[in-house]
Amino acid sequence: MDEMVMEPRREKGEKELPPAGLLLVNPAEAAKAERLLEKPGAERRFLFNSRLFCLPPAPTLPVPPAGGCFVAGPCVGAPMAVLTLEKLIALGARRIVVYGWCGSLQPDLAVGDLLLPTWARSEEGTSAHYPIAGRPESSARLRRAVAAHLAGRGFASTDGPLWTTDAPYRESRAQVVQYAAARISGVDMEFAALCTVAAFRGVELAAVLKISDLLWQSPWRPGYKDKSFQKESEKVVRALIGFCRGE
Repeated sequence: MDEMVMEPRREKGEKELPPAGLLLVNPAEAAKAERLLEKPGAERRFLFNSRLFCLPPAPTLPVPPAGGCFVAGPCVGAPMAVLTLEKLIALGARRIVVYGWCGSLQPDLAVGDLLLPTWARSEEGTSAHYPIAGRPESSARLRRAVAAHLAGRGFASTDGPLWTTDAPYRESRAQVVQYAAARISGVDMEFAALCTVAAFRGVELAAVLKISDLLWQSPWRPGYKDKSFQKESEKVVRALIGFCRGE
């Protein structure tokens, strides 16, 4: 393998992260998390033009070796998501849960539903720079654990493959029909690249994606502006912070 000019690393003076944490894709959820983390006494740290917080362990739990968890984001688009993930891994992240949105390609996935993607068809430009064996996949073990945690808090979820693209304004009707027929569940902008980097770096990664719009419907129907969508999304963020914290 060719030598890279730069490698991600923990710089002098940068603190090590707890191994488990939540990576939030969208600015809306990152802002929600910031408000939620004010009360637990989270420590804010530098992370490019993103946010990074470290939480102490939950007071009702025994302190694990590393203690607590981290919460980072936003990181919209594959290049920024990978830049952020690489730094988090360099700082010590080993079990990463991603939370974001995706469009539905299937009529049985409605706005507000939760999808835990299994593998991805990559049509973004970042993954190709990270050679891995096989297709981009999430960690089955971590995915099952997240699904069980969500179910225990009243959140139903389903799983299925995803289509990841760099160009949300160039998703053609023909592609939507083709991938829906292939039983691909939805489309996003980050998942394939994040799974590829996780595999390349040897860390666990799983994702929870909230259905934000319906591409199978004509005309296209967005649902992410609804107040109910935003309120439920904050509840998911809260639940996932609890999962990463070990609650």
